[in-house]
Amino acid sequence: MTAMRPIRSTSTRLLATFVLAAACASCTNVNPYFDPSKPHHTREGFRNNYLQGPIGGNFLRWQWERWRDGLPKPPANGYAFPVERPDIDWLKQNRSEATATWIGHATVLLQVGGLNILTDPMFSERASPLSWIGPKRKTPPAMRIDELPRIDAVIVSHNHYDHLDLPTLRALDKQAGGPPLFLMPLGVGDWLKRQGIANVQQLDWWQSHPVGGSRLHFVPVQHWSARGLFDRFETLWGGWVIESQADGKPFKAFFTGDTGYSKDFIDIHRRFGDFDFAMIPVGAYEPRWFMKPQHVNPEEAVQIHRDLRARRSLGIHWGAFELTDEALDEPPPALESAVAEAGISPGHFYATPTGQTRRIDR
Repeated sequence: MTAMRPIRSTSTRLLATFVLAAACASCTNVNPYFDPSKPHHTREGFRNNYLQGPIGGNFLRWQWERWRDGLPKPPANGYAFPVERPDIDWLKQNRSEATATWIGHATVLLQVGGLNILTDPMFSERASPLSWIGPKRKTPPAMRIDELPRIDAVIVSHNHYDHLDLPTLRALDKQAGGPPLFLMPLGVGDWLKRQGIANVQQLDWWQSHPVGGSRLHFVPVQHWSARGLFDRFETLWGGWVIESQADGKPFKAFFTGDTGYSKDFIDIHRRFGDFDFAMIPVGAYEPRWFMKPQHVNPEEAVQIHRDLRARRSLGIHWGAFELTDEALDEPPPALESAVAEAGISPGHFYATPTGQTRRIDR
């Protein structure tokens, strides 16, 4: 029988964060972007393509089970994960090679087509509306914001605090040489403008916007949105397709953001064809009865890799924030096993230490 123990601070802080964030929520109940011709639009907000109704399960039951079972499980070797120091000077000079540098969590510096694109930038200490409470970062970002090369475009998948971090976006807005273009989901862009950031474009699913010689498309994935307790589904969520050039040839990358597994990835492949590179979450997946609709596990991440027919994929969304029940160091070996079981060649879908830069082979 498992010994009873006090509620872990992570669980308490997570619950408190949601409660306190309710004060920040906008309870409009009316979708100002409603388009009856689009099935994912509702009069109150938005919905998924292949999952109707509430997402997730009983939050209080999950918290009770965490307390009962002493979860999340601690990493086998403690919380000191290796962080590689990127070659910052080289990254600042690079405008020709296609590379991906995992800065941590869902933040990737993608260099392609002469552009520096930053995904879901999160450099804060906590994934929370408050600096003193909420999930605390266990692994620091691989570099500081002021060490980044000049960012041309920021793409955000949805408005959860671990993916849309306002202090980070405000810092990027003040970068030397002028702000990047902030590409946001429908509704999130208008919210960001109200926070004082002006260089913003917001997109609905299947819409696109040019950046330099590249084009970025916002596409459906299975998830949800909220900044508080009472604004679920009021703004859109999704993934991003980056169409560009590398080595003088067409290049396609995909950033998933957060997602549960759905047929959306088959639809995306049907529209765009095979991908050269994908950034797919492999962490924050336990317990499955609660997380399955909203967060893939490594086996489902491998299925996304296969659905997209990606040449290479990087496993993200693990090791930084202790958000769910699996140990922070569990996803990489679980991904390695899932890749082997699927018969995928080693190195075609991988997890790297935080900070590692990989040149994207064609």
